[in-house]
Amino acid sequence: MTHSPAYLGYAAFAAGAPKLFLMLVGGVMSDRMPRRRLLILCQWAAMLVSMLLAGLCFSGMIRPWHILLVAGLSGMVTAFDVPARQAFVRELVDPADMPNAIALNSTLFTVAMAIGPALAGLLYVKGGPGWCFVVNGISYFGGIVALGAMRGLVGPGHATGGSAVAAVFEGVRYAAAHPVIRVMIVITGVATMLGISFLTLIPVWAKDILGGDAQTNGWLQSARGLGAMLGALMVAVLGRRIRKGTMVAVGMLVFPAFVVIFGLVRTMPLALLALCGSGWGFMVSLNALNTLIQTHVTDELRGRVMSLYGLIFYCAMPMGALMIGHLAAAISAPTTVLVAGGAGLLFAAWLLVAYPALRQME
Repeated sequence: MTHSPAYLGYAAFAAGAPKLFLMLVGGVMSDRMPRRRLLILCQWAAMLVSMLLAGLCFSGMIRPWHILLVAGLSGMVTAFDVPARQAFVRELVDPADMPNAIALNSTLFTVAMAIGPALAGLLYVKGGPGWCFVVNGISYFGGIVALGAMRGLVGPGHATGGSAVAAVFEGVRYAAAHPVIRVMIVITGVATMLGISFLTLIPVWAKDILGGDAQTNGWLQSARGLGAMLGALMVAVLGRRIRKGTMVAVGMLVFPAFVVIFGLVRTMPLALLALCGSGWGFMVSLNALNTLIQTHVTDELRGRVMSLYGLIFYCAMPMGALMIGHLAAAISAPTTVLVAGGAGLLFAAWLLVAYPALRQME
């Protein structure tokens, strides 16, 4: 509509800004009302937002500012949905099954991220953008029906009273004072910034380094997705047999090591192997980090702590991408990838030295 790449950045900012300002408030709401009810409300809200955009497309009234507005509304819904969804896992499964549940959720997320955009692209070509948003809106019925069928859940007692601001700071103070949760959230931020940000350069890599095209870019993206899926499945299968701290340590070493290898290789097969390995390491560490936080947090503060986890996760990605983009423009894409991977390896080495008890954490 605008032929301006800048509007892609505006849309990303419009979707991300509400998460920055409302994610912690969403955590408070998750601790103050039944999470199943909050999730159902979020599903309805997301469906209405998608249908609003579909209606604007079909009517021909769609304008760029409409898209920015809808992106902002979608970001607001996500800010309340993520903490409730993360905290709700504990109400569905026993603590012993948490690693498996989180890993299976990550597997579904990875598969959906690989298949969904491809299907949307085909539907866009055949029927236009309006139908993409219709199908997306209809898809939320699945979540509404599933959540509605979850009767008889015995959830934790929810916090009541006091101001929302005080409740937010209570969650932040708790996370900062907890020796395990504090370290896990810091690791999450670093892992996300270094583990995902270099993906910003994959389209450049496909074209300039490997001499390929859009199909090459697709293969590279899929290779990392395959590695992530394999890592999530491995955690689901072996979640009870391996210490979560060991998984964090192994993942934090493996994914930056493969990022460095990716920065060195110049052939397609080796690049695919390196991206698969980095995806595996990142997903193993991320699943274990999530499980450790969920295991150690108290039920009364679970929503607020998971909102802080979500805030760090969602903020680290764009910050890392911005940093990587500017660095690549200054010193070249291959050098930037090597710097990112090297920094990740240094952080992993420091982590193992500074926190030797990490590998023993359950």
